[in-house]
Amino acid sequence: MGDRWHVEVDRSLCIGSAQCLHHAPHSFRLDSARQSHPVDPDTDAAGPVLEAAEGCPVEAIAITLLGSGEAVFPPEE
Repeated sequence: MGDRWHVEVDRSLCIGSAQCLHHAPHSFRLDSARQSHPVDPDTDAAGPVLEAAEGCPVEAIAITLLGSGEAVFPPEE
């Protein structure tokens, strides 16, 4: 069984660019205020979800390992 992630979007940072939808259209949605939300906050690890986080122009998407809380993105420095 592969890793599971917890995905969060900091809506105070989200500018509604929809880049997350471009990279992972089945994993994110925009609400009526154009704020991003993960479709399923607890999800299987997947390349498109990581690409969405990396492609967010304001780094509003955080991914951690489900259970341990270890940072996947942004990586801890």
